[in-house]
Amino acid sequence: MDRFHLSITHQDSRTENFEVAEYLHHSDTHCKFEIFQNGKLIASLEPDKNEYLHVCKNPGGIDYETLHLIIHKLESYNL
Repeated sequence: MDRFHLSITHQDSRTENFEVAEYLHHSDTHCKFEIFQNGKLIASLEPDKNEYLHVCKNPGGIDYETLHLIIHKLESYNL
């Protein structure tokens, strides 16, 4: 598992910071990416067969705009 930081900026110029855990050899118990904010798991993401990310779990109830920004940023890294 690798961990790294990710920042997103909303349209209103507000910035949010997250920590991402990437499971290189993910399984049924973990999605490929787990997103944390302030040490709390808020979302999990998984690539589909075309390698586009989608939400596995959203325990933090994160809004669609924020999830979209996180996904877009992660996909831009070509992980």
